[in-house]
Amino acid sequence: MLRFWEAARYFVVVGYGNRVEREVDLAFCQHNAMPILRRCTGGGTVVQGPGCLNYSLVLSTGRCESSPGITATNDFVLGRHQAALAALLHAGVQREGQTDLAIGRLKFSGNAQRRKKHFLLFHGSFLLDFNLALIEKSLLMPSRQPEYRANRSHADFLVNLKLPADLVKQTLREAWQALESAGAVPTEAIGRLVREKYSLDEWNRKF
Repeated sequence: MLRFWEAARYFVVVGYGNRVEREVDLAFCQHNAMPILRRCTGGGTVVQGPGCLNYSLVLSTGRCESSPGITATNDFVLGRHQAALAALLHAGVQREGQTDLAIGRLKFSGNAQRRKKHFLLFHGSFLLDFNLALIEKSLLMPSRQPEYRANRSHADFLVNLKLPADLVKQTLREAWQALESAGAVPTEAIGRLVREKYSLDEWNRKF
């Protein structure tokens, strides 16, 4: 299952184990009414909004090359994305850190995963035409960073691909042979999860 989405408004998303006060410029976000949410996967803190394309990939752990473990899954998924995007861009795409994709050591994609007994969720984002200056204002320097970042600011570390979202979607659909419609989105179940967990301060401010 491969799904795409792009937010219509700006908000901050912290990784599962992040401390909000350590990663986010709270004064700026509060002044600009930017919500701060928490996801169920690890990794660093990001800013979402127009110009940032997100994908969610659900795979069976028993029927694909990703099943042995976290590292093998990273190699399996990101290797496929790396090859597909390099062909699209006609440029070298590098794997950096644990789960980043970059061009010339500038990051354009961050990714994370969550594993269950029979299935795994692998998801991430692509900076296409995002307001990078907003990231600099919204986030503090991360508490943890990959070696290749070399303590660079957000503005000096990130880059937009400057590609149409539809072109990236089609490239990934073909890479995963996800060419058939999955049918109706389970909006009722999604709404229930939002109401009962993902909109609550007990979840979003738990650390």
